[in-house]
Amino acid sequence: MVTPRDAATVILLREAPGRGQQEFEVLMVLRHPKSMFVPNSYVFPGGVFEKADYTDTMERFCAGIDGEKARAILENLSSPEIAIGAWVAGIRETFEEVGLLLAYRDGSLVQFDTPELVERFRVYRKQLNDGIVRFEDLLRREGLALAADRLYYFSHWITPEFLPLRYDVRFFVTRAPAGQEALHDGVELTKHAWITPRDALRRFAERKCNMVLPTLMTMEELSRYRTIDEVIQMMTKKQIAGVLTTMIEEDGEIVEYMPDGRAFRGLPPSVE
Repeated sequence: MVTPRDAATVILLREAPGRGQQEFEVLMVLRHPKSMFVPNSYVFPGGVFEKADYTDTMERFCAGIDGEKARAILENLSSPEIAIGAWVAGIRETFEEVGLLLAYRDGSLVQFDTPELVERFRVYRKQLNDGIVRFEDLLRREGLALAADRLYYFSHWITPEFLPLRYDVRFFVTRAPAGQEALHDGVELTKHAWITPRDALRRFAERKCNMVLPTLMTMEELSRYRTIDEVIQMMTKKQIAGVLTTMIEEDGEIVEYMPDGRAFRGLPPSVE
């Protein structure tokens, strides 16, 4: 049995253009068809914790949360430092993968509202992805604090024991930062799209959008809410436990079972 690696993912929401606050969209990213894990599938930005995400110094860069509070929110993590790493990894991966940075400068969310800022942070993003600069260095140079207080714990999924690559993933939800534009990295991710949860579910049913089970269940849950504020409000009351599904081969087909017994057979392949 493979031990799952700790990971974080961020569900970014924005009001649907032209519809005010009456409907919202979710940012989805398409994984490269040659990816080792869930290739050619639409997911949310995210990735595994890096050691630099939970060093002794990272807590001071997190606004609105500390290690003890993080550990109290996230069940079954071994230390406050690693718990803080969930917020740091989620924000870092979101910046690396789609260029959106959830951070404060002087108490206000960062906006890339000048060509000079756009270019400067584009370079930072490339340097991070190339391993030239550390996330902590970027934050220190720019005088930034991570907007950890804007990430709300949404769900916890553990990759089934059946698979050779396994992850213990904490899902967070947040409002996408204004004054920034999402752009997929073109390496791990080949596309990105803003889409309403209902449209995503419809496209999945039409075999036009491949989603793995945690993504599908997330979209089903989000489709029950009307506004972003409603989503966030409900997350403050939600009781979350880890979900470990089971994969079984039945009649030559892999069937994935939820803990409540629901079965999912032959998730449709993407046609895009």
